[in-house]
Amino acid sequence: MSHSGAPLLSLLKPQWSAPSSIGAFVTTRLGGVSAPPYDSLNLGAHVGDLPENVNANRDLLNQFLPAQPLWLDQIHSGCVSTPANRLSQADAIVTKEPGQVLAIMTADCLPVLFTSSKGTVIGAAHAGWRGLCAGVLENTVLAMRELIEDSNDQILAWLGPAIGPKAFEVGSDVVECFKQSSIALPQEAFIPIPNRSGKYLANIYLLARNRLESVGLSQISGGDFCTVSQKDQFFSYRRDGITGRFASLIWIK
Repeated sequence: MSHSGAPLLSLLKPQWSAPSSIGAFVTTRLGGVSAPPYDSLNLGAHVGDLPENVNANRDLLNQFLPAQPLWLDQIHSGCVSTPANRLSQADAIVTKEPGQVLAIMTADCLPVLFTSSKGTVIGAAHAGWRGLCAGVLENTVLAMRELIEDSNDQILAWLGPAIGPKAFEVGSDVVECFKQSSIALPQEAFIPIPNRSGKYLANIYLLARNRLESVGLSQISGGDFCTVSQKDQFFSYRRDGITGRFASLIWIK
């Protein structure tokens, strides 16, 4: 996927049943200009990388997009930026405007892309454990349903690259946060780590599916990555501490 004269960015396309009118991809860490530990396609302006390198990387990205992305200041909340209430600080965004590019930046947290089955409304969400617990995915689905005019237009979700279930160690505080929800928790969502009291391996993909199913979604794809173990492809905060951010993007053509 390269335009003439454009550098070869390594872009992942979601494997899902979205209509052909939907454009979407995830960047990897490959194809940019940033030096280690941000090597090389770091898109995050808040992580200590040189601003000129971040801007150059975003310029490279823009060559593959119909417009500049609507970047969010992500705050690990359940807040959704909607056409009626555009927020600069939010962890999800929805639109029905063709050509508007929605973007989520991550480096272990879960990016989720959404489209209605007819391609009339799209969304994107940033779901770390705090956002998941705060209902960011359910809120995104509800915000999309506000914009969908045809009741037969079902919502599809794709779970992008995040920290995998073998790498996501959490404490009992995280487990308690989810247990306080009215939504029943799958037993496999938190596996106790032997001989380590109060420590668990969390499955962020299962937690996300659980929340999406609670608001009636059945077409949920993805969830096959691990940002921590797939070091050559993805930035990982848990693995490296100081690192870059990759983006998950979606638009209506």
